[in-house]
Amino acid sequence: RLKPVNVGGVVVTNATLHNEDEIRRKDVRVGDMVELQRAGDVIPQILGWTGDEAAHAARAEYSFPDHCPDCGSLAVREDGEAVRRCTGGLICPAQQYERFRHFVSRRAVDIDGLGGKSIEEFIGLGWLRTPADIFRLRLHADELKGREGWKDRSVQNLIDSIEARRNVGLDRLLFGLGIRHVGEVTARDLARSYNVWPNIEALLDRLAAHAPEPALGETAEKHWKRVAADLAQMVGVGGVGPEVASALADFWREPHNRDLVHDLLREVSPAEVRLETRESPVSGKTMVFTGTLESMGRDEAKAKAEALGAKVAGSVSAKTDILVAGADAGSKRAKAEALGVQVISEADWLEILATSN
Repeated sequence: RLKPVNVGGVVVTNATLHNEDEIRRKDVRVGDMVELQRAGDVIPQILGWTGDEAAHAARAEYSFPDHCPDCGSLAVREDGEAVRRCTGGLICPAQQYERFRHFVSRRAVDIDGLGGKSIEEFIGLGWLRTPADIFRLRLHADELKGREGWKDRSVQNLIDSIEARRNVGLDRLLFGLGIRHVGEVTARDLARSYNVWPNIEALLDRLAAHAPEPALGETAEKHWKRVAADLAQMVGVGGVGPEVASALADFWREPHNRDLVHDLLREVSPAEVRLETRESPVSGKTMVFTGTLESMGRDEAKAKAEALGAKVAGSVSAKTDILVAGADAGSKRAKAEALGVQVISEADWLEILATSN
């Protein structure tokens, strides 16, 4: 939080400090005077503290939590990670609540009418323990009608919304499970390659069981990289690298996660995910969207690109072919230009869509 300051014609009151390492590196403390800029002429960025050194030294350094404030479990920062995470899993009320919110969100299973307030209420009543319980809420319909804020119509609308998602796409279901590193694009790639869920279960069983012994003289780091690479090759899906493969294996090794999935499959029937594509100027190319698009939402733009045979990525790399830059495009555009990636405007993108119909 900053005292309001005008930077390049914009009044800034908040700026991100990113993570623990960045805070320690810049040694910013509460009460400090700081130097501020707008990175890429858009994002407020603190460069460091300035002013009286004695006053700065007298201020307390940031103290980072080592236990979860909700469940008391250890908050662990793994090697190579920038953040600390609660180790409590589903026993943590905060994780349980957020997992449900993610599962029913628009980009995941997309259950209309089941918002944060209702989720919190149903968890408190003991009606929600795992995602499968969402599809059993109909059993509590009569009880729910007698609760404050719920009428016959609102209860029926909720039940109807839930029932309509029993045949949700496999990609949405995978994304909704909240497996680390498995975002929308990765979930879609996996779903298209393994459209029948038992294949996914068989794959995950193989991943979880695959743990070769370290070679003679092999360091732990090299061993992990080799195992992760083997896992990625076993998955055999484009876009799924060692990090994702290892996350899938870690998820499936946990008995409570397997129980959760098996229970869920008793309530839902995942639908196949097929992509009908056509030839276009972007067929076979990797695209990234950044900035604000005025003509359509980001999800719609991604779907249209994939329908034209393109692969959509979330970040810019040397493998990126085209960056579509909307309004206020910042660091991604700068990185694309530095890498020599083709950058097109929203108008150029709309022209590609028009000529590809």
